[in-house]
Amino acid sequence: MTSSAHAVEDATLEQIALSRAEYEDARERLGRDPTPLELGMIGALWSEHCGYKHSRPLFRHFPVEAPHILTALGGENAGAVDIGDGWVVVMKIESHNHPSAIEPYQGAATGVGGIVRDIFAMGARPIALLDSLRFGPPSQRDSRRLLKHVVAGIGDYGNCLGIPNVGGEVAFGGSYAANPLVNAMCVGLARRGELVSARADGPGNALMLVGADTGRDGLHGATFASVELGDRSEERRPAVQVGNPFMEKLLMEACVELATDHPDWITGLQDLGAAGLTSSAVECAARAGTGVRIDVSRVPRREAGMTPYDVMLSESQERMLVVVKCGREDDVARHFERWELSATVVGQVTEDGIARVVDGDQEVASIDTALLTSPPTYESEGVRDPAAAAAADFDPGTLPDLSDATAALLALLAAPNIADKSWVTRQYDQQVLTNTVIVPGSDAGVLRIKGTQRAIALATDGNGRTTYLDPWTGGARAVAEAARNVACTGATPLALTDCLNFGNPERPPIAYQLAQAVRGIGAAARALGTTVISGNASLYNETNGIPVAPTPIIGMLGVIEDVDRIVRMPFRAEGDLVFLVGAAVPQDPATLGGGEYLAALQQLEAGPVAVDLPAEAALIRFLTTAAGRGLLRSAHDCSDGGLAVALAECAVAGGVGLDGASIDLGPRVDAALFGEAGARAVVGVHPRDRSACGALAQEIGIPITFLGTVSGDRLRIGAAVDLHITDIGTAYRKALPTLMGDGQPAGR
Repeated sequence: MTSSAHAVEDATLEQIALSRAEYEDARERLGRDPTPLELGMIGALWSEHCGYKHSRPLFRHFPVEAPHILTALGGENAGAVDIGDGWVVVMKIESHNHPSAIEPYQGAATGVGGIVRDIFAMGARPIALLDSLRFGPPSQRDSRRLLKHVVAGIGDYGNCLGIPNVGGEVAFGGSYAANPLVNAMCVGLARRGELVSARADGPGNALMLVGADTGRDGLHGATFASVELGDRSEERRPAVQVGNPFMEKLLMEACVELATDHPDWITGLQDLGAAGLTSSAVECAARAGTGVRIDVSRVPRREAGMTPYDVMLSESQERMLVVVKCGREDDVARHFERWELSATVVGQVTEDGIARVVDGDQEVASIDTALLTSPPTYESEGVRDPAAAAAADFDPGTLPDLSDATAALLALLAAPNIADKSWVTRQYDQQVLTNTVIVPGSDAGVLRIKGTQRAIALATDGNGRTTYLDPWTGGARAVAEAARNVACTGATPLALTDCLNFGNPERPPIAYQLAQAVRGIGAAARALGTTVISGNASLYNETNGIPVAPTPIIGMLGVIEDVDRIVRMPFRAEGDLVFLVGAAVPQDPATLGGGEYLAALQQLEAGPVAVDLPAEAALIRFLTTAAGRGLLRSAHDCSDGGLAVALAECAVAGGVGLDGASIDLGPRVDAALFGEAGARAVVGVHPRDRSACGALAQEIGIPITFLGTVSGDRLRIGAAVDLHITDIGTAYRKALPTLMGDGQPAGR
């Protein structure tokens, strides 16, 4: 032990992301100097990645309870929702940003592995993956390198597991050049009553470590994710975990089978992710109000000379902690042996609330689990960034109107944030398990729930540019767009998971962004009738003091009662009538604020952004009701790039044009075509259902505007746009492969 608190060097505290004040706090609570292992355990569990020091106080702004929600926010590995017919959906989204910046292939791959373990740790079978990715401009060589290897890591790992990737998004921006965002979402399915908790119940029960042997990879990974990147970040490469998807596949099947067929053998199941054995054991004990005793000498290792510190804080992948009922140890060991997996008893549950670590006969740590799981918290309202406020005050109406709308539309369709992302999604298996009804490239991915008439719709959304300009609105709009996307398939938005990607919250402008965005998410979730059930806060996304744009990502779950009523994005057939529902064609150039038109064609990330939550709720009600009545032939969210881009995407996907020559574009063609007013969708309707759709819109009290008729092979929008759909498809589909150079995916 040290003789005084100040004998701990600043370099040691920096390595574990613990401030001097936090160290003094821990020492005072402990009543003595911590041992080296205790200090490492405190640093890991008090890190932002594990302890949510700056974000947890804000979670009170989220709606977290509803009759169909089966878990408390943060109470389990993931959130669980009752979707009816005896089925439960389990879902969560998490980040692996820093590891992916340093080692993109393994960082992304192990991000997938970690989120999948969170799902099957609850006894649910993973059935879908989604990913939300942000990179620097693809014109930059390093951004292309990161994109190629991140996508390869996601695809290789997920494909080996046999889990379809059914959706997500890829976007680009200058702030992400040195700090990409890699957010992975997994969705699982379980029967009601068969979920497993992550609790170390029952003093005397065994703690069994299952899966891969323990190495030094990933050491200090949790703390690495809780500091800014810098010029020396490459030196932290050992903090990036190394994945083995084939072992994870065995682990997944074994754990799901154990939870389903032998639930009476175990009381808890927990994955080893950030902070490894420390977090898994301590958090399980804290949830149950128990303690744990772990003998690190029993832990199987793949490296010689490992210390107790190495063993307890290693983040080696493909490992699970199983809390086994006393007397069932041999049964559980034989179960995993049948799956060719190692299973070793490394400790026991105790009743005293203490986390004890021994190395044979020597005790190397003894610390209260409550201390480890109750880090200091910080809440700051912060101050708004003056530069962001000034950018938001920009008036797009001061710009001249379009001179060539056709050229502008083609340029927008080829812009990286709008262009077709098939170059990415074709590297993922989308159909494995044969549940996928709508594949990536539409508003939301849709999967059938076999044995029922139900289906679920899944989408991820977020926009760093709008959140930078107005954090509250950006957070709310992310929820609204995700909800619109699932509603366009006919699904009722039910629950969401969020990933909060922000810079250093110790800086007042970042604290402001975080606090306001969380409030916006909470307000939108309440207005749209959804519940926040899980998530992740990824802070300190900065490189050499330059933060990423504040990017809250929303993963949304929607439920469709009748799989035969699913609505798709493409225009379906000639003669269908196309309507804009939710708002009239915009005439106000303010709707260009924060949009793709200004960013891609004017190089301006500026202007006002707005959200109308009652209008969003009304639109969702219209979409889900109309879909349920069989009134919609197609539907597509109108968002990035505005009305013209939405119509072009519907035409290209359907291989048929639109005669919208009669559309009144008003005095500002740029606003009418590319304004990003929210709460809008483009829907296709059979002529016989025109009156019924109009009556429904009137009943709900939302505008509905006739745009034209599906016909021919040209897209006509007012007097401004007249394009062959082949030209649209060429601009839209070839842009990203061209930007990526040879267009070929990368391997390891």
